[in-house]
Amino acid sequence: MDSTTAAYIAKSEGYEIVALHFDYRQRTQRREHEAFDAICDALAVANRYVIDLPFFEQIGASALTDASIDVPTGGIEEGVPVTYVPFRNGIFLSIAAAVAEKERAEALYIGVVEEDSSGYPDCREDFIAAMQKAINLGTKEETNLVIKTPLVHLKKEDIVKTALEYGVPLELTWSCYQNEDEACGVCDSCRLRLKGFEKAGIEDPIAYKIRP
Repeated sequence: MDSTTAAYIAKSEGYEIVALHFDYRQRTQRREHEAFDAICDALAVANRYVIDLPFFEQIGASALTDASIDVPTGGIEEGVPVTYVPFRNGIFLSIAAAVAEKERAEALYIGVVEEDSSGYPDCREDFIAAMQKAINLGTKEETNLVIKTPLVHLKKEDIVKTALEYGVPLELTWSCYQNEDEACGVCDSCRLRLKGFEKAGIEDPIAYKIRP
């Protein structure tokens, strides 16, 4: 939902979208890939990249990529959860920078949320600023990328409202960490999403196995 909203904001700001998706052996890889294709179709994006990153499974250390670690379903807790994938956004941004340099892009949009997230360290605004500096130091002189984070300070209910303002097809988005057929409703991502819709006073259009 966050990444899709960021893409719609980018389009509204006049950018031609080059869409980038990562298959990194996450539990819901098939469903996320399906959502990516549907959202790109809705945005009429012709230039699409799907990057295969199998090494995340080898690294493990996350409930999203290691089948031996259960996805927590008891509610959001303090600290960095086991669903954190080590340096995932740093790796994603590095690859995105390579694609952007090839495409002669001016900006990278990423739907990170610091204010109301699961506590992932690679969603913080100061981290994104540091990555922008590193990317521009490590690319050609004529490459000058800005990493845009339009949602970073929003709460989930504000993201829901923003998505509706920009005409985001929320029914095409997928947030669940563990199910591919019907969203579980109890993982951290489902809980944050459902809480956001509830606080926004809007019904989430996707189906859930459980609505806590």
